[in-house]
Amino acid sequence: MIRLQLRFTGRVQGVGFRWTARNIADSLGLTGWVMNDYDGTVLMEVQGRKETIQKMIEGLEHGTFIEIERIEREQIPLVEYERSFKIKDE
Repeated sequence: MIRLQLRFTGRVQGVGFRWTARNIADSLGLTGWVMNDYDGTVLMEVQGRKETIQKMIEGLEHGTFIEIERIEREQIPLVEYERSFKIKDE
């Protein structure tokens, strides 16, 4: 198990990114959260198996209106007892 903080740059706001992320996370059993950031990026923390997180990223890259230009990644400490993936408000 790992937890990553990811920052997505590109056409990632106003295109259903957060809803798509939550749906993919739910289908893969990942936990964490996603939110739009003030600078036009999307910030996410996601927890699960490395391979499963990669599947989530691939799913986002194939989103209908989503265009990811860059992903900044940082491994961060696990959050114990987290049970779901949430959309956070700004």
